[in-house]
Amino acid sequence: MKKFFDDVKRDFKFKTMGPGKKLTEDSSTKSEVVQSSSSAKQNRHAPSEGAQRAGAAALARIEQQQRPKVHTSQDVIRNQVKRELEAEAAALAEKEKAATAEGSKVLVKDPAVLSVSGVYFTCPLTGATLTKSEREVHIKEAILMRFEEDPVEASVMMIHTFNKDREKVKAAVDIISKYVENICKNPTEEKYRRIKLSNKVFQEKVRSVEGSREFLQALGFTSIMVPLEGQEEEEEFLVLPEQCPDALELMKERRDRLQRGEPVRAQLDRQPQAFRPSHNAQHFELPSEFYNMTAEELKKEQLQKSELVEKNAMLRTKAMREKEEQRERRKYNYTLLRIRLPDGNLLQGTFYAWDRQPVLFEFVRESLVDGWQPFELIAPGGQKLQESEDVALAESNLVPAALINFAWDAAVQADIAAAGGKRPTLLKPELLSTIRTLS
Repeated sequence: MKKFFDDVKRDFKFKTMGPGKKLTEDSSTKSEVVQSSSSAKQNRHAPSEGAQRAGAAALARIEQQQRPKVHTSQDVIRNQVKRELEAEAAALAEKEKAATAEGSKVLVKDPAVLSVSGVYFTCPLTGATLTKSEREVHIKEAILMRFEEDPVEASVMMIHTFNKDREKVKAAVDIISKYVENICKNPTEEKYRRIKLSNKVFQEKVRSVEGSREFLQALGFTSIMVPLEGQEEEEEFLVLPEQCPDALELMKERRDRLQRGEPVRAQLDRQPQAFRPSHNAQHFELPSEFYNMTAEELKKEQLQKSELVEKNAMLRTKAMREKEEQRERRKYNYTLLRIRLPDGNLLQGTFYAWDRQPVLFEFVRESLVDGWQPFELIAPGGQKLQESEDVALAESNLVPAALINFAWDAAVQADIAAAGGKRPTLLKPELLSTIRTLS
């Protein structure tokens, strides 16, 4: 019977769609199995009825598998995921190309006249500068490259970054932590060091979370196939050898790293840029990435707004105006801010619309030679911004772009002048070395 089952299983072919995907039987393979089986029957005695039933049952279970056995080789894992990422990037690029083509039918802006060429991000793992469409794929590849130097760190990053559902991640982390806790409390009991992969809880809560198996392997678990009692097939387990006290302490430390893990996110590149004094300081032309709306939606809304502005000017209450202002601010993902310095030069940077006022003050301070000295920032309309206020830039009416005036603290400057001090230098040399003229 075993020979019959092995022959059938050998002739049965699967094709995989990637980690975590369900296997599908190729239609051409079906005919190959039939032909192989009938050919084999001519060269041996027909199996007993019981053997046929056992073989058919085992074959049915193979067909119901959700995914193939994951190889433990990190190279295999990395190459497989890399192929998926490349396919994902290609699909995303095609989607963005289609969206750009659609938007261009409505509104086209010459890149040469844009105030900033786009929104950019920095990978915290590699330091690379990325566009919005590049960041996710690049970060995934950077995480996979970490497996060679620290598989625990890489698998923790996978779990917290590759999976968008935070509740599923928490559930998986809690269960894996329970595995470690049981092993450390009962180090000599084998049952706590064996994970049955067909277990319902493992299937639903752990296996479905990318990176969970890689983390268990980094802890020292290895895959073994165990024959089922009274049956021809085998079942997969993850098994951990008995651990010494020092190894148990290391497991606890790795569990803590898993619990503390955070998603790896690309950081907004503020693209600091200095400009010479210009009458165009308040003129902004922004790329589409700054908006939460498509070009077509923006054009439609602007048309509606111009038609209704006079009609509603006398009828809106203060509450209605505030509600409309809030709705207006939600249209923007980012804001482009320019700070006009006492010498007339301009400092420009890109921010999230929900960044807080202290973030703006920190950006300005880091751009100045004497950033330690107190200064003020005055928004359009004369509103003084406060470094201590935890208020979003959008809530301060600084989206999607604004010109802000800079002023040194008058009292401090008077004291410096009275002491015979010099007027402080403004922008750092690296910013002045790339200063440009606004078009």
